[in-house]
Amino acid sequence: MLDSASTSSISARAPRSDRRSQLDALRRAFTGLDTEYPLADGTTAPRTYLDSAASTLRCSAADDIVRRALRHYANTHSTLHAGARIMTHLYEQAHEIVGRFVDAPDDYTTVFTGSGVTGGLNRMARVLAERRPERDLVITTLMEHHANDLPHRKHVGEVVHVPLENDPDGEAGRVDLSALRAAIDEHADRLNYVAVTAASNVTGIVNPVHEVARHAHAAGALCVVDAAQSAAHVPISVQGPDAAEALDVVCMSGHKLYAPGSPGVIVAREALFEGLEPQVVGGGIVDRVETDRYEITDALPEREEAGTPNLPGALRLAATLQLLGRIGMDLVAEDERELAQYALERFAAIDGLTIYGSHRLEVADRIGVIAFNLADLPHGLVAAALNDYFGVAVRNECFCAQPFVRELLGRAGNAGGAADGAECGPETQPGMVRASLGLYNTEQDIDAAVEALSDLAARPDWYREQYRPRLDGSGDWVHRSFEHPPEQAFSLEEEVDAWLQSAN
Repeated sequence: MLDSASTSSISARAPRSDRRSQLDALRRAFTGLDTEYPLADGTTAPRTYLDSAASTLRCSAADDIVRRALRHYANTHSTLHAGARIMTHLYEQAHEIVGRFVDAPDDYTTVFTGSGVTGGLNRMARVLAERRPERDLVITTLMEHHANDLPHRKHVGEVVHVPLENDPDGEAGRVDLSALRAAIDEHADRLNYVAVTAASNVTGIVNPVHEVARHAHAAGALCVVDAAQSAAHVPISVQGPDAAEALDVVCMSGHKLYAPGSPGVIVAREALFEGLEPQVVGGGIVDRVETDRYEITDALPEREEAGTPNLPGALRLAATLQLLGRIGMDLVAEDERELAQYALERFAAIDGLTIYGSHRLEVADRIGVIAFNLADLPHGLVAAALNDYFGVAVRNECFCAQPFVRELLGRAGNAGGAADGAECGPETQPGMVRASLGLYNTEQDIDAAVEALSDLAARPDWYREQYRPRLDGSGDWVHRSFEHPPEQAFSLEEEVDAWLQSAN
């Protein structure tokens, strides 16, 4: 169900064929797609970026739009000179665009906060703990990122982790709704809210967040959704099929939405903030200040955004979301599903490669995130070799989801020489390798990764000879002879000196 503003926005979209052309053009409008690095064999090659679950590349189309907007740059909180008036208007428009992207109705507010979902979830944990102090328990799932676990422990109190479903193949799937209902029933009198990720950053599995909200609301609890991984990949709406399934809080990260340098975002019911002192105080949120007292404005989101805002970042995020919204997240999700299916099939065909989590799309919905290990090779060595010999950028270790990763490793055995979590050492730190997709990825990127992984699988002993463990507890491995120091790629000091010399 969409509110009138969202319906108006959608009805203004171009025909599907035009939107498809726009999407194809947008795929190429990202900074860093043509970046090249030296390889261990002495050649240089463009990188294949498969690390979007950690941070997406930045949309250059949005950057161009923001660059033009910043010709008017001035601070907000004033309307009496042209620049300030224009930037205040654009900042207000940015809030509206973000709210519209998740179909937020009029009784919700959009708040820019912190450096990502971590800032938003910490803020909301403090707000909800203060609003409902008699409810000192939060239910979450085993698959959560640390950002959707630790803030609730610190600010609310006890956290109960519910398990996940097993698919017919015995693989971990989405949250177990039966276990969730049982936990809600058991703790209903203390339950403040259920905090759930919309999609796992380890397996990519998508959770039924509106069903979760319905069960939470039935017990008088709220539903807080971490949309860090999902928002750039599938449509999300705070409104459910009916009022009982609406989401109370949704948190997103600009750096995972093709807008690195942008703030995090909270979209939440206005009523959750009413009557509470803001968590952060300072300029811009007060109606009156005396030496012995101050009066906080009632206006939202102003009262929750103390200080000078990150205007360039907020505008960048809004421009990016407007582009995605007008093209249509339905098309984005449709294309990613096809590419994820292609990737899963190709990865699964590699000898000795174990994919973690349910990986049949007809069994469990998932976004383009694939965590895996190669038999006979540690995760840190695999990630390093993919970079050093093939220019393929992936992530390894535990992805800030240590309990979930250890659980998955325990289910599937100690693939890649990784420990199951009972014992951790310099060379046995548990972990996985993760390839993750963005709007800019293609079948050619998947093919490049598969070709590289197939070579590693075919020659594990040779690759082991090229590397040594870092022995710092990270599980990382480094090449014995090849180096590419970061200062060779870019130096701020050298760039500044070059500019100054050009000015002479």
